Amino acid sequence: MRGEVLGVERRRRWNDDDKLAIVSSVGIDGATVTHVAHRHDVTRQQIYRWRHELKKKGLWPTGEGAVFLPIDFHVAEELTSTPEPEPTPPSGVELSLSNGRCLRFDTAVDAAALTRLIRAVEAA
Repeated sequence: MRGEVLGVERRRRWNDDDKLAIVSSVGIDGATVTHVAHRHDVTRQQIYRWRHELKKKGLWPTGEGAVFLPIDFHVAEELTSTPEPEPTPPSGVELSLSNGRCLRFDTAVDAAALTRLIRAVEAA
């Protein structure tokens, strides 16, 4: 099997300013690492390596947690007030108790009152 060289092998030297410019262009106008690497004819891994080197030299922010930036926006008052939900009409519920008795009530009954009623019917 014969190997064939398709291009001239080259080793380029990049200074820190060029590296910083390339690494900083990631994310601008939606540019991904892949797009930036292709545009500058380097590998994605090279960009990640440069970012790591620049962090070690103190030229790139370390990204220690989230950064919160102040924003100022105004929202119309009609949008901030939520309308009250329309009350649902009570519906009937039938509960079969363990002693064979049946208790009918509607959904508007208070939970504490219903609990007392169930205990009273089961105790009778």
